[in-house]
Amino acid sequence: MMTILQTAKTLNLPDWWICAGFIRAKIWDTLHEFTVKTNPTDIDVIYFDKENTNEVTEKNLEAALKKLLPNVPWSVKNEARMHLPNDITPYKSSEDAISKFPETATALGVKLDAQGYVILTAPCGIEDVLQLEVRPTTYFKASEKRALLYEERIKQKNWQSIWPKLKIHHM
Repeated sequence: MMTILQTAKTLNLPDWWICAGFIRAKIWDTLHEFTVKTNPTDIDVIYFDKENTNEVTEKNLEAALKKLLPNVPWSVKNEARMHLPNDITPYKSSEDAISKFPETATALGVKLDAQGYVILTAPCGIEDVLQLEVRPTTYFKASEKRALLYEERIKQKNWQSIWPKLKIHHM
């Protein structure tokens, strides 16, 4: 995990974080006492840059990371433009975007500071991820459309097939 964080840090992106499953899976694997870690479907690197919201830039950043660590499934997104495909009001920062992720247990981000220390952001808290609980964020509970998206995502992810101790909260 440190190698992945150090590699992402080399891009010097503004307001960057590695978020979601990268952290959640590590915690859930540990709490399930897995001896082999769950392979991530992707490593979500997010950043916030209002000056360059070109999607091509994100693909170039993914390619740069892939050159450094070719076996890592990188996904890079500029949260300054992600309100457009999500059809919502613009985010104010990467942390604002994280706070609006579907599940509280996924609304997590980590990065390295200038000294190389790991920094965690958890705008919805860490209690749910540590208690193996999956529930919608306040943002997703506030809209019927997002509530339906949450339920569809829970069904699609089927996390209990990997982590059977999870407790899923439905809308």
